[in-house]
Parts: sequence; C-alpha cells; structure tokens
Amino acid sequence: MDETTAQDLKQKLDSKDDFLLLDVREEEEEQIAKIEGAVRIPLWELEDRVDEIASFREKLIIVHCHLGMRSAQACEVLAEQGFTQVLNLKGGIDAWSDVDPSIARY
Repeated sequence: MDETTAQDLKQKLDSKDDFLLLDVREEEEEQIAKIEGAVRIPLWELEDRVDEIASFREKLIIVHCHLGMRSAQACEVLAEQGFTQVLNLKGGIDAWSDVDPSIARY
C-alpha cells in the first residue's frame, strides 16, 4: 500500500490539486480535529457507501484517520473495489498536526 506524508498533502491542498481527501474516522473524532475539505465516510460504512465517491475511481484519493491504521484498511477496501490511485496519509491527522498546529491532537 502506498503512503503520502502530511507535507505532501499540504502541497497538494495549497496547489488545489484535483483529489479526494477521505476521512474514515468517526463523527466524534471529526468534531475534535478536521482537515478542511475532507469527506468523511467512517471505515465501517465505506464498503456500503463506495458509490458516493465513484467519480474518483481513477483519480487520486488520500485517505486519513487518526494515526494511519484504519486508513490503511480503507485503502485496501478501495483497491479491492477498483480504485486505482489510493494513498494512505502516513501518521494520520496526528501527523497533520505537525503541519497545521491549529489542529488539536487527541
């Protein structure tokens, strides 16, 4: 499974690249810390809701969770569903806190 770093994600966001940032955490976690522009589909709902992101089947998707474990699982689910460009955010939103210190750590 391929990964990307928080610094690379920041570059993509700053340059307004066309990609989907997918948050697979729970709603309670999103209320604590959120990366602006992310679409949230909890990991346990992903397989049933994959049609919601079908337009990104051949585009870049960067998946994040808290520390990178659930997002790694989500990347596998997406790959099995035929998504071709899926990256896991290494270290999750916790690593993103290093790039954007306004994001709460939990």
